[in-house]
Amino acid sequence: MLDIKYILANKEEYAEMLRNRKHDFDLNRLVELDERRRSIIGRTEDLKAKRNEGSRKIGSAKNNPGLDVDSLKAEIKAMGEEIKALDSELAEVESELHTHLMTLPNTLSPTTPIGNDENDNPVVRTWGEPRKFDFEPKAHWDIAEPLGIMDFERGVMLAQSRFTVLKGLGARMERALVNFMLDLHTKKHGYLEVEPPFMVRSAILEGTGQLPKFAEDLYRLQNDDLWLIPTAEVPLTNLNRESILDEKDLPLYYTAYTPCFRREAGSAGRDVRGLMRQHQFDKVEMVKICTPETSYDELEKLTNNAGEVLEILGLPYRVVNLCSGDIGFGSCKTYDLEVWLPSQNKYREISSCSNCEDFQARRMSLRYRPSDGGKIRFAHTLNGSGIAVGRTLIAIIENYQNEDGTFNVPEALVPYMDGITRIC
Repeated sequence: MLDIKYILANKEEYAEMLRNRKHDFDLNRLVELDERRRSIIGRTEDLKAKRNEGSRKIGSAKNNPGLDVDSLKAEIKAMGEEIKALDSELAEVESELHTHLMTLPNTLSPTTPIGNDENDNPVVRTWGEPRKFDFEPKAHWDIAEPLGIMDFERGVMLAQSRFTVLKGLGARMERALVNFMLDLHTKKHGYLEVEPPFMVRSAILEGTGQLPKFAEDLYRLQNDDLWLIPTAEVPLTNLNRESILDEKDLPLYYTAYTPCFRREAGSAGRDVRGLMRQHQFDKVEMVKICTPETSYDELEKLTNNAGEVLEILGLPYRVVNLCSGDIGFGSCKTYDLEVWLPSQNKYREISSCSNCEDFQARRMSLRYRPSDGGKIRFAHTLNGSGIAVGRTLIAIIENYQNEDGTFNVPEALVPYMDGITRIC
């Protein structure tokens, strides 16, 4: 959430940013609401002052025999009724104003390019060379199903479309990937491993920006104020909500493995086959909480941490800088990591690493006390996939496939697979 003072002081600049984001919102309504709020507050304060003065006069009526006490009492009563009505109106205005502010997107970093969609995302760097096959590479489902490690039909039978059953060495490799990623981030990159709840309250999703805007993409429990998490970013970033941290304790690094649950409401017809776009999927997440002065350096480190997972696994990838028309609601700047998939002959997203600056911190009242004794400030929050486990499994199957329908296990995973080097 942004400070309304900032929006009103930079109305034209913010309106231009909304246009660059392809976000349709009339800021005039926000201005009207703020002006009405100020008017109500001013009128209420004026009435309260007059009411207090009237009460003071009544209290000293014995010193003023000519005072019409009954008329003054009637005026005070009328003022009280008007104040009550104004308080009710103020609550309605502030509620609508808050709703608008909660649905307005974050500002953009000066280094976020202006563009319309994913086709305008510039490539920052690439790593690795896509493998040249001497046979026609297959899609992951054409390899995994015959091997008996993925069962798409049983996933639909147990739940519905976009759910999959992993079996045998498929389930084993998913678990191996989770352990490998967590070990890398905790032992080498310095993250604290966390096992958070997989369900959270509405206020927690509001804190990271999923609510109210993206409610249709979430799964909610019918009888409780609980939602299944769409990503571990939600509980991890909220760990320090409503807190004042000391600068000396920053930055904080958190990582967690969780299942993630998303309706994928806006993806009808996309990636309908295979494991690419599921309603339930596994992910290892990274979250950072830091000062404004260090957040963009931390974004570079975060992106490198995600990239190292792919590098160790020997999976070619590239990093793109998301443009204004493709970037997420709460992010000022985002790098997407895209892994090479031979069956599609293209790079596909496997991780997003974002700097939200103080956007989420304002929503969850996450602040820190500067070491120099200065004014308490909002922290900056960052998040990144470290990385999506199912998509990593896809990339391994396709990039390490053999002509006979088997695939090799990346060397780094062999210890996690008890020495197994080939899935056959």
